[in-house]
Amino acid sequence: MCGIAGIIGNPRSKKETIKKMVDAITHRGPDDDGYFSDPFVTFGMRRLSIIDLGGGKQPIENETGSLVVVFNGEIYNYQELYDELIGKGHTFRTKSDTEVLLHLYEEEGEAMLTKLRGMFAFSIYDKTTKELFIARDYFGIKPLYYLVKDDKIVAYGSEIKSLLHYPGFKREVNNDAVYNYLSYQYNPLEETFFKGIWKLPPASYLKIKMDGTKQNVSQNTYWSYKFALPETDEKKLKAEVLSGLEDSVKAHMVSDVPVGSFLSGGIDSASIVALMSKNTQQKVSTFTIGFDKVSELKEAKQMADFIGTDHHEILLKSDEYLAALPNIVWHFDEPVADPSAVALYFLAKEARKHVKVVLSGEGADELFGGYNIYREPFALRKLNIIPKALRDLLLRPLAFSGLKFFGKNYLRRHFMKIEDRYIGNAHIFKSGELGHLWVHKDGESREDRLSLEPWYRKMKGLTDSQKMQSIDIAFWLPGDILQKADKMTMAHSLELRVPFLDKKIAEISEKVPESLKYKGGKTKYILREALKGVLPKATAGRKKLGFPTALRHWLREKPEAFSTVIIENEYIKEHFKLGFIKHLFKEHASGKADNSRKIYILYILALWYTVFIEDKPSVSPTA
Repeated sequence: MCGIAGIIGNPRSKKETIKKMVDAITHRGPDDDGYFSDPFVTFGMRRLSIIDLGGGKQPIENETGSLVVVFNGEIYNYQELYDELIGKGHTFRTKSDTEVLLHLYEEEGEAMLTKLRGMFAFSIYDKTTKELFIARDYFGIKPLYYLVKDDKIVAYGSEIKSLLHYPGFKREVNNDAVYNYLSYQYNPLEETFFKGIWKLPPASYLKIKMDGTKQNVSQNTYWSYKFALPETDEKKLKAEVLSGLEDSVKAHMVSDVPVGSFLSGGIDSASIVALMSKNTQQKVSTFTIGFDKVSELKEAKQMADFIGTDHHEILLKSDEYLAALPNIVWHFDEPVADPSAVALYFLAKEARKHVKVVLSGEGADELFGGYNIYREPFALRKLNIIPKALRDLLLRPLAFSGLKFFGKNYLRRHFMKIEDRYIGNAHIFKSGELGHLWVHKDGESREDRLSLEPWYRKMKGLTDSQKMQSIDIAFWLPGDILQKADKMTMAHSLELRVPFLDKKIAEISEKVPESLKYKGGKTKYILREALKGVLPKATAGRKKLGFPTALRHWLREKPEAFSTVIIENEYIKEHFKLGFIKHLFKEHASGKADNSRKIYILYILALWYTVFIEDKPSVSPTA
């Protein structure tokens, strides 16, 4: 596990610049660093030593010295690939998965990517052809950003903060990203909050050919999640799910350092811990966090006792939560207004005192249908028992009238297309509210679901529930879930692995029919059934909670801690209607509405602007 950074071209002071870029991400790899430079490419890395502790130092070159690689991630089938490549005559100098990438690229070119099982963001430079190959894993577990200047890609790295050190880069806010963020709670666009800095999408690669001062750039997708022909034999599918997950957990435990796991009160992390225990003679170290008003500590402890883990609990207080937010915003690079990220930050801090690697349950909900919102289309269909003519004549006008009544939102959503009502698992500010919040200038017009229109066009033929699942796999998962998983753990030099987000698990989930995702009032039905023999009954049937937070309570107890930061922020004052924001606070304080998520999204944005654009030392990150 590492952090990588690179410069493409030959700017002045490139060696000093790459040192600054790499130093900015020391938290991703405190164990070692390494550099490479020639007139066309300069790159460096920070290493967190997990596999081949002594021999895996990067950058690594192949036996002829024609290829050189820097790599962030883990390849779980590297030993199998190593043996295969040895059989084909390749010579290795290390036992690391990093060197496997080099020889596999020699053998397969970009086709190598479909043979990898793991999480990765890496770059391979061919000194002979002057071509740079940059790739990111299937689901976007590991991040990769690049900087465009004068229509050329001039730098890339694991985190945006590295790219901010590129000579002459001016920090400008991308208002399109901000506008989308207000609805999504993260930025779904490929361009980041910083104009000129872009994200390489999941399952994508770049090929950059240097030709003097010119660049030839191509970007391609090498994999996508696709719903397959359904397997309707429930018994067969249960066995396949359990066998696949057992195999994935075993593969994800490959390490030369101790491995632990996060543990909440739900089925996802509990299944990971239970299967880990089957694959080791030692007690698994598990870690759980709770708050003074809400928590899953009791449920997690029950599961830890059932399995017999070395269990650790953390209780987080509001003052600790608020004090850490500027540092958390710095680690995120872009605003991500997911309140549970703070819990993950403190959980990782505690876990790093005991282990260097943890497993976690991210991805189970997206692959196996774990969110209750996915069941909505089935509920909305119930109104179809009423004749269409009657629905259109009476119910449609009522749904879009100014009247207030119980069930109106349900009725309104029945008459809306999925494309108009679903942008992902979180939908904070709706379109109508954005009009009251955002100050439009010079005739500008934005649409909060703009970035999803091309994606919806790709999904013709899918059911509404499948479309929702596909949107979340493509956007919510890498934009929110995996962003916080990577950034919050790497803030403490802790490697997080996600066994559900394995290529083989994905292939199994692609063929689960809706009838075996949602059944008997349950979500993730087939996963729950597959794990019945592994987990206690109470855990297998428990509803999803995630990491609960006490945010709405704190906002009523300490509103000034949030309101002052938001209202006095220069970006907020210029682009938002302060009267509407004050109204949000008033409604929340009176109990008329729970506006905690809306206020929190503005608070995180204000902190981000202060930390990154104003560069205020008072909120600089701490060690």
